[in-house]
Amino acid sequence: MQSLLDPAILFFIFGLFAGLVRSNLEIPAPVTRFLSLYLLMALGLKGGFALHTAGLNAEVTLSLFSALLLATVVPLAGYGLLRRFLNGFDAAAIAATYGSVSAVTFITAVQYLDNRGLAYGGHMAAAMALMESPAIIMAVVLANRVRREAAANTPGAAPAAPLKLGHLLHESVTDGAQMLLLGAMVIGLITGPEGAAAMKPFTGDLFKGMLSFFLLDMGLSAARNMGQLRGQSPWLAVYALVGPLVHAGVALGLGLLLGLSAGNTGLLMVLAASASYIAVPAVVRHAIPEASPSLYFGMSLGLTFPFNILLGIPLYMQVAHRVVGG
Repeated sequence: MQSLLDPAILFFIFGLFAGLVRSNLEIPAPVTRFLSLYLLMALGLKGGFALHTAGLNAEVTLSLFSALLLATVVPLAGYGLLRRFLNGFDAAAIAATYGSVSAVTFITAVQYLDNRGLAYGGHMAAAMALMESPAIIMAVVLANRVRREAAANTPGAAPAAPLKLGHLLHESVTDGAQMLLLGAMVIGLITGPEGAAAMKPFTGDLFKGMLSFFLLDMGLSAARNMGQLRGQSPWLAVYALVGPLVHAGVALGLGLLLGLSAGNTGLLMVLAASASYIAVPAVVRHAIPEASPSLYFGMSLGLTFPFNILLGIPLYMQVAHRVVGG
């Protein structure tokens, strides 16, 4: 309950309420874009400053390995399950959505730890960046396989267009938001304590207010997307709410197995439980046009994002600190 009294979370709840009562409250798209870039830049800088102090150690290496492993296992397992009651294109798109990550969910979790003075590694921002692309690439590969199978089983059908994997990799690696996050982290790593002192007003004093403003907009967006699943299979709602818990449980086991700290294990759980509603929809809409955006976008932003912001983050963090200790 204490986490719900955080101003940023209360602004998210207010945004949900305003959206559900169909208020005309609206944050202009350019402002939303600026806020998201600001949050990523500030997070990258803070991660770089922390990494400069801690250096490259076993915890960093194992955390990044865990992130890559989860980014591979979660979408593959999700696709196998979703394929039982969805067509291949929708299954691939949703698997990519839940195999990738939500930067805002991660940033909110970092703020949760900061508010309580709980330790975590700044390198976890790099773990988030590593988890962004693998699921997207796998989903496009899977969708292309579905197209080829359909073409092979349809007499007279034109063969599926060849997959331009190089182009897809280039788009994933050079995505502006991801490049900003990694670039800011490198700058923070290079400048260290001197850079941290110089950027303190930017990365510290302004951060909470900017996050609150952005979560207000996310609350409005979540409310508008909750109705997109009306009339769809109830199993989709189950996956959107239970899937994050299962993914977080896998991350918890991985953190225990590799001996990660409680804070880093909690953030790994948050990353595994989150679902992308920006990067993946932007790519999938063009790469897998056969998939229904109302499914993967409605599930991630309408159900999973509010669940994680309101209940998931405090749950994952409390479980991680009780099980791992610290």
